[in-house]
Amino acid sequence: MFNFFKKKKNDNNIYSPCKGVMKPVEEVKDEVFSSKAMGEGFAVKPKDGAIFSPVNGEIMSVFPTKHALGIKTIDGTEVLVHVGLDTVELEGKPFTMLVEEGAMVNQNTQLLEVDLEMIAQEGKGDDIIVVFPGAKNVPKLDVVGEVSAGVIIGSIK
Repeated sequence: MFNFFKKKKNDNNIYSPCKGVMKPVEEVKDEVFSSKAMGEGFAVKPKDGAIFSPVNGEIMSVFPTKHALGIKTIDGTEVLVHVGLDTVELEGKPFTMLVEEGAMVNQNTQLLEVDLEMIAQEGKGDDIIVVFPGAKNVPKLDVVGEVSAGVIIGSIK
């Protein structure tokens, strides 16, 4: 597999995974995330269904229900991208996964396409949640407001 990161300087930036409105993870309407039990992070209320990688790294896991995936950055930080609230119950129907385990990704890599209308029709939340489980070196992210996919919103030290 071609590893395009070897030719680049390490990029420790954290990027917005989609176009939408950013908010602190504490405002997510799910206590597992808002209490930071899963780690520090942030959420984006998406304006469209194109979800991109928030970091440079490797896809480590894709949940069978396609509502979440794990990424490990080139420096070893674990990242969880979770799409929606209680969307595991939708058994993958609103999600089209565009990457597989082992794929190398960056902020320009679209991870999946989400049918936001279907999620709304099912009465589920559509926040795109990004958390850093167990990470000690991720800065507290104070992010709010409108963003586009790929905008730098922090960095991993």
